[in-house]
Amino acid sequence: MLTLTGIRIYPVKSLAGIVRSRATVLPKGLEYDRRWMLVDENGVFLTQRVHGMMALFDVLESPQGFVISHQGDSLTLPYDQGKASNPFEVQIWDDRVVAFEVNPEFSSWFSSKLDFRCRLVAFPESNPRQIDTAFATEGENVSLADAYPLMIIGESSLADLNARLSEPMTMNRFRPNLIFSGGAPYEEDTWNEFSIAGRQFNGVKRCARCVLTTINPRTGEKGAEPLKTLATYRRGNNKIYFGQNVIARTQDEIQVGDTIQVNSNHQAVANLSNNAHYDSALS
Repeated sequence: MLTLTGIRIYPVKSLAGIVRSRATVLPKGLEYDRRWMLVDENGVFLTQRVHGMMALFDVLESPQGFVISHQGDSLTLPYDQGKASNPFEVQIWDDRVVAFEVNPEFSSWFSSKLDFRCRLVAFPESNPRQIDTAFATEGENVSLADAYPLMIIGESSLADLNARLSEPMTMNRFRPNLIFSGGAPYEEDTWNEFSIAGRQFNGVKRCARCVLTTINPRTGEKGAEPLKTLATYRRGNNKIYFGQNVIARTQDEIQVGDTIQVNSNHQAVANLSNNAHYDSALS
């Protein structure tokens, strides 16, 4: 049996995530997931890929909002984004979207912690950011996640990877939204249509991984793993894959313990049990 065992959101892009027992699925992804991000003076998004110290901001929930802490100091980011004032364009990868600064005092707080000027911006739910048109079927939009609303990884996939590593890693290295138990390692690669407690989802694309997975979330330091090992058996089209990107077809609540039902699989999937390279169908 396939069971949803983990739900995680990452309110501020590239900062720590929060473990949830339940979550509301919205068109852009899970509620509160990557609806805020830090940008530099030119409005370009900031990421752990470049600034590893971003991993050292802890994020917790409180009745008033998300408590973001760093070296004994903290601020509380309200759940309600508030009324947008002075919207401006920001850049995330190749996309330019309209966001607004949450609070100049919050921006100053982050600037002091990172030791360079930046701003904390919010991305309203109504503002568009379409996913890759090669995979969008109904004009789907995404939040400030890299490219897709959701990402799912199986516990068996992580267990298989850890069996190949000299030091095992926890799931937070890979920043999934959804985690499940049951099934074979990497079987999520094959899922096309599936449901969680009857809520409908589509697996659309294997998730290509980058150097962010090599950053130790406890220290902010980069290493070689897990990409070094993943490259030996999860490489194709000059990319390294782990997990699958997902689009939600139903907007409703899901919770840990929900049963997952796979209704259809992708037709063209490479052999995952050996070192065969991936076909290009789902790259």
